[in-house]
Amino acid sequence: MRTTIATKFVAWEVPTLEALKGSKVYILREKLNNGGQMNREEKDWLTEKVNSNTYFKSAVPLQGWRFDFSDILRTYIVKQYGHWTEYKATDKTALRSFLYGRIDNIVELDK
Repeated sequence: MRTTIATKFVAWEVPTLEALKGSKVYILREKLNNGGQMNREEKDWLTEKVNSNTYFKSAVPLQGWRFDFSDILRTYIVKQYGHWTEYKATDKTALRSFLYGRIDNIVELDK
């Protein structure tokens, strides 16, 4: 079981973690820490947020805080348009909903 909700990753002043309690990412991390399961909407949302932020490959940034989800994300390589690209996702279904266009192949890499 994980106890850390998030870690600060910037040097300047940011809102307290307490102030972010109502955010979707905080609620999801807390739910997972308490043994909860994600529904399809949450899996799709997390996969999109992890792959569309420029700061981290397996975490979601919010106002200077890093919400780490590396414990539940899997690594996939995807062949699209003749190129292989690495993504992090909760599962293949969430990854397919994030990607656009024709997908030739999706391979899950071992941890």
